[in-house]
Amino acid sequence: MTDRDETYAKIRDLIAPFNKKGAEIGEATRFQQDLEWDSLTAMDFVASVEDEFDILISMNKAAEIETVGQMVDAVGELRTSA
Repeated sequence: MTDRDETYAKIRDLIAPFNKKGAEIGEATRFQQDLEWDSLTAMDFVASVEDEFDILISMNKAAEIETVGQMVDAVGELRTSA
């Protein structure tokens, strides 16, 4: 299992408590459209990702992240630059 696969698995686990619609989660799952998250839910999720991976995601970066795959890639980038 690669680092990216492990990150993806952890992010899927972090999404679970926020997945009120029981949507299928994949790389292309969109937070706002598919999971129907409002901005508060999105910010709570970003905070849980930051805590899990001990990183900081800027507001600008968080606003650019629309899919699960983009979040996995962003976490990977932030972890290697830390």
